[in-house]
Formats: sequence, structure tokens, C-alpha cells
Amino acid sequence: MKGKDKMAKIRIIGESIPNLPWQERPAGASVPVWRHTGNPIIGRNPVPGVARIFNSAVVPYRGGFIGVFRGETVNGRPHLYLGCSDDGLNWNIGPDRIRFEDEKGKPYQPSYAYDPRLVKIGDSYYIVWCTDFQGACLALAKTDDFKTFIRLENPLLPFNRNGVLFPKKINGKYRILSRPSDGGHTPFGDVFISESPDLTYWGNHRHVMSKGGAGWWQNLKIGAGAVPIETSEGWLLFYHGVTQTCTGYVYSMGAVILDLDEPSRVKYRCGEFLLTPETWYEERGFVPNVVFPCAAPADADTGRIAIYYGCADTYVGVAYTDIETVTGYIKSHSEIIDGDGDIGRI
Repeated sequence: MKGKDKMAKIRIIGESIPNLPWQERPAGASVPVWRHTGNPIIGRNPVPGVARIFNSAVVPYRGGFIGVFRGETVNGRPHLYLGCSDDGLNWNIGPDRIRFEDEKGKPYQPSYAYDPRLVKIGDSYYIVWCTDFQGACLALAKTDDFKTFIRLENPLLPFNRNGVLFPKKINGKYRILSRPSDGGHTPFGDVFISESPDLTYWGNHRHVMSKGGAGWWQNLKIGAGAVPIETSEGWLLFYHGVTQTCTGYVYSMGAVILDLDEPSRVKYRCGEFLLTPETWYEERGFVPNVVFPCAAPADADTGRIAIYYGCADTYVGVAYTDIETVTGYIKSHSEIIDGDGDIGRI
């Protein structure tokens, strides 16, 4: 009888990643997310011709890990690079930028590329990044082997940033999160979702989340971060929120739980940040005071989550949590903002 009265544990619905990077929460700490003690895991000048790597995406692959990395070259223009790792912490970054081709096999290189997200859907891997298409726009590519990268049509019109694909079809449709923006540093910024039957034609756009709330940490703009994690409670999404101070922008990390069948509807949204710039590698760098989550591989067996995030537009860091800890914190500190709990059809 007692067992029936207990609340069911929240489960990650996904794959087993037995070698997922992990450290236990520091003794005596009560924070829902804690930093890897060896941060940053990627420092300055990681390969010749690349000054900084940050805001990058990682997935498990063939018993190890593979990543698509934002590399800021020594002329200041960003491009995407491929890296691999046995343990998810020590990375071998290739010296050459990823070469893309179109569906006919012809070269199709972006003029610049930054802030990639990487997701496995079925047997293929998809990269979404920000590129130039008469302004900042989302680009999309597919690979089955991380040797050939085929660019597909750009999913949405400019101006748009922070594109994140869901890791499976929902009710038979692909879904992508994005943040419509403008040509500069957006003075507005909510998260929207769009759907597609084929990754080519996108529509049924819905509003998901608004900036703002009672606190100030996300009062300027927000943007989807890591690929959503499917759980028994809903889609767990780590995202960034931005505020403006007298010395510039501050990027922090938050989290939200979206409805499994209607991910335009927010079930719970943490009113407090989970991680904000506090360490030297988050506070000091090319762009100071930035925590920017881009990947969160999760082990279904243990409930552990490793969050990869960009630090001060200069470094890559890792932070940890587990599904019970983070969802419990989100639910106990939930704040639904400006109709986020609705289906988003305005």
C-alpha cells in the first residue's frame, strides 16, 4: 500500500550512456546543477587557426562521444569543426572545418556558422546552426557517418536563432524550437515552435515561452539551448535567459518542462536560474558573463545528465544534474509566464 501512495519516479525515456561524464554533487551543496571541477574542458587556441571554441554540441557515438564545435577562427569568423572523445571530457578537435555539400553532392559551404545543436533522429544525425541568409538564419544538415554532411533547405526565414530539433517525431511531425529575432542584438525574444512532415516544409507555428517573469535574469530575451530530453513528466529543456546590466548582457541557464504531446504548452518553468556566471571562465573572456547551454546527453539507466555549455564565448564547460533533482527543483520553483501554459496558438 505504501508503494502505491508514493509518487512515481520521473524517468528519462532514452538510451543508456554508461560512460556519461559524471561527478557527484559537492558535499553539503543544495544547488540543482553543479559544475565539473575540471572546467573548462576546452581552453583557448585548441587547434591551429582557431582562437576559441564554445557554444558547441555533443552526442554519444559508438561507445564514445562526438561533437560539432563552434570554432572562432583567428580572423574572427566562426565555422563548425568536428571533434571526438572517449570520455566526453578530453577532446580531439579536427583541424579542418566541416565540409558541407548539397543533396546533389555539390559543395555547399556556409559563409559563417555558429552555435550548433546536434541531435540523433532515427539512424541519422542532424545539425542546426545559425548561418547567413540575408541575415542571421537557421541552417540544417544531415549525416549518417560524420564523414559526409548534406545540407538541407534552411528551415525558417531570417532573422532567426537558437534552432533546436526534438529527438523524435511528435504525432508524426518533426518539431523545431527557434527564436525569431532581428539583425542585431534582439531587444525582444520569445521561443516559438514549428512543425514539418519532412524537414523541408515548416508551419503550424506556435508560441512556447515568453521572456520576463518576476525575476530579472531572463527579462531581455530567452533562447532554446540543449536538445529536449524526453521524460515521463514531459520534455525537459535547458535554455538561456538574458538580462542587461550597466556593464552589458548576462546569460544564465534555466529549465522548463514541456508537454509531451503538445510541446508548445509549458507544464512547469523554473522562475530561478539554474546556473549563472560565477567562475572566472564564465565571467571573463571574449564576451564576459555568459553561460550558454547547447547539449545535455542523459543516461536513462541512472537519470544522470551532463550539460555542455559555452562560457564567456571563449571556453566549453560541463555541469551535472540528475532527473529527480532538476525536475523537482523546476516544479517546486515553477512560474508560468504570460500564457506559457496555453497551446500557443495566438
